[in-house]
Amino acid sequence: MSDDEAILEQAGFSRRLGPGKRPAVLVVDLSKGFTDPDSPVGSDLSEVVSETARVIEAARAAGHPVVFTTIEYLEGGEDGGVWLEKAPGLRALTAESGWGEIDPRLPRAPRDPVLVKKGASAFFGTNLARILASWQVDTLVVCGATTSGCVRASVVDAVQYGYRCLVPRECVGDRVVGPHESNLFDIDAKYGDVVAVDEALAYLEGARAATS
Repeated sequence: MSDDEAILEQAGFSRRLGPGKRPAVLVVDLSKGFTDPDSPVGSDLSEVVSETARVIEAARAAGHPVVFTTIEYLEGGEDGGVWLEKAPGLRALTAESGWGEIDPRLPRAPRDPVLVKKGASAFFGTNLARILASWQVDTLVVCGATTSGCVRASVVDAVQYGYRCLVPRECVGDRVVGPHESNLFDIDAKYGDVVAVDEALAYLEGARAATS
């Protein structure tokens, strides 16, 4: 155990919460704008996309729902608010640009909702909470980008809405390593359980047996 881990454990953090019985997979912003290095705000997230595809396929085989988010703004950015003042590179994510399209390497089915958002959290300004309630979900397996931005914001909101969260380490990514690792550390300490992708896959398969 590292010194940082010991400090958090002494303060009452870093407890393993564990998943519930009714999962859904939340794929946060794995759109071309974030997974294509040619995008102004993108990077090469090929491994993240590949591992997330495994999670989606496992969820679908077990009968669990999958929901995607993406970010798109008006050409002039009028709907972006202060966030676009702070992060003007996001102005490139318009419907006309095509950067908001979900990465085609992901096995999205026609029935999988795609929620267009303007902020960091998948819950902010969307009907995600209503959709999850209709599915009677109690656990989210969260994949996506970026770890330090929209993934973290979504996990923080998810736990505040009462959802348990699993974050498969191989299924989230960022532009640089430092924020990626520090945010995984913090998510695991305070908001959800950061796990290996194989653990998430086993959980999704086991949840099918528990609910069938």
